[in-house]
Amino acid sequence: MTVPAVPADPDPEAAGRKRKRKRPCKHIFVTGGVVSSLGKGIASASIGRLLRNMGFSVRIQKLDPYLNVDPGTMNPYQHGEVFVTDDGAETDLDLGHYERFLNQPCNHHATYTSGRIYQTVIQKERAGAYQGGTVQVIPHVTNEIKCAIKVLAEPEVDVVITELGGTVGDIEGQPFLEAVRQFQIEAGRENVVLCHLAYIPYVRAAGEMKTKPAQHSAQKLRELGLIPDFLFCRSEHKLEKELRDKLSLFCNVPSEHVIELPDARTIYEVPLTMQKQKLEELLTKRLGLPGRECDMRDWKLMLQHIRKPKDTITVALVGKYIRLQDSYKSVTEAIDHAAWANRLTAEIVRIEGEDLERDEDWRARLAGVDCIVVPGGFGKRGFESKVMAARFARETGMPFLGLCLGMQAAAVEYARNVLGLTEAHSWEMDEKSPDPIVVLMEEQKDIADLGGTMRLGAYPCTLPRKTSRTSKAYGGREVVQERHRHRLEFNNDYRKDFEQAGMLFTGLYIPDPAEPERSLVEIIELRDHPFFVATQAHPEFKSSPVEPHPLFKALIATAYRQRMQAGGRTEAGEG
Repeated sequence: MTVPAVPADPDPEAAGRKRKRKRPCKHIFVTGGVVSSLGKGIASASIGRLLRNMGFSVRIQKLDPYLNVDPGTMNPYQHGEVFVTDDGAETDLDLGHYERFLNQPCNHHATYTSGRIYQTVIQKERAGAYQGGTVQVIPHVTNEIKCAIKVLAEPEVDVVITELGGTVGDIEGQPFLEAVRQFQIEAGRENVVLCHLAYIPYVRAAGEMKTKPAQHSAQKLRELGLIPDFLFCRSEHKLEKELRDKLSLFCNVPSEHVIELPDARTIYEVPLTMQKQKLEELLTKRLGLPGRECDMRDWKLMLQHIRKPKDTITVALVGKYIRLQDSYKSVTEAIDHAAWANRLTAEIVRIEGEDLERDEDWRARLAGVDCIVVPGGFGKRGFESKVMAARFARETGMPFLGLCLGMQAAAVEYARNVLGLTEAHSWEMDEKSPDPIVVLMEEQKDIADLGGTMRLGAYPCTLPRKTSRTSKAYGGREVVQERHRHRLEFNNDYRKDFEQAGMLFTGLYIPDPAEPERSLVEIIELRDHPFFVATQAHPEFKSSPVEPHPLFKALIATAYRQRMQAGGRTEAGEG
């Protein structure tokens, strides 16, 4: 897949004609300082949720300063999970937060990296677009960044929120900050708000919180020509008035614009934390937007379900990147969403694949949970643990959900232990296997580049069996859309053998209805099992706290019902 170039700067006269019917699009930029991983993505998404609940049309994006074109080829240990959009963009995990909070899909215009920006500039230079001129960071790179910001400002959009990755002072982030400085002048300062997120550390030895790191961070912004309108303060403790006044004075921000963002029990509390400080009113007033009620009743109800569960459900997550929390961020979020929808809280037991393979008592480890989720991944390491988890769930009747590589592992396990094909394997793990249950897609065989070349994005999945658990989970729908990120597929040569042995193919991708034999297996399930479902897709990408994904929701519901029938925990505390 060719990475889309930065869009050309729109015709200003045409844009002006469109905009005569409404006010100019407003822009909110979110920057970070002091340290990374403070939660700029959560802050940006929370602002978007508040504005959406006020009835404004909102778009959101992230500009990342790293030179990779996208995170698609990056190791999860370095960057966390790769989130995939409907249109097939491989993106930073913050876009997952955007979608979950705003409950609206993003696209490839919601993510730009330095690599993508520079790639576009170089392609234009090679094509002679600069007419022999010297190509420089200013104006050529900064112009491309501004075009990336403008592309979301369509006529019907009220506010565009742009998160800048990294921290102020990073050398690779300077072109983005310079582009924002220029953008403020061009768009008009009255149409632009800059929010700066900084850390307020608590020094335990001194017994007090320190504002100096935030002061220096804001000072660095001012040196670059950017004056923050709001200061978001991440901290472990509440800010006293004296501290807020100090930050206001030295960071050149009105006292009421110093917004506390203390550690929260769940990230979904952040919009309400902001609302208590009237952030949405302050933002709309600063941007000249009409004052409206911000109705968060549904959001508060969701939080009540989170805070007052009737019971706990234990979920084993068997993967190969378990030690890094963000490696399976969308999966763990989807598990939580499904648990909350069932008035439960999920206790996720993270099981490192290689540890399970070395553990002689591995069955006992899995027997202590209520259900199993096997997520996606690439490579041989840890694959056998996924096969082991699938076998345990199949043989014991434990509810199971396999995702992408998790489905492939379930298929390999079934071939080995039910069909008797003891050397069955995935082509990715063993190219010489006599029984390749999972094979490389035909169109993938001649591809050399790794980035952006898989089956990516949303594809239709037909659900042919109306009585299947899959169909029931999806509410009887005939066709659903799920997102993909993989190169290999189930080998259709083995479908008849699997079906005869009791495996159901309950989801199919049919590229051409005239050639049903070319259909691809999307979802499998076991006929005589409480809930054993595995999908080639990544359904976790489409789950949100207000709309949990049906497959995760059905998994948790089945697991809890099964435990209660077996005399599990009581439902004391429900209410």
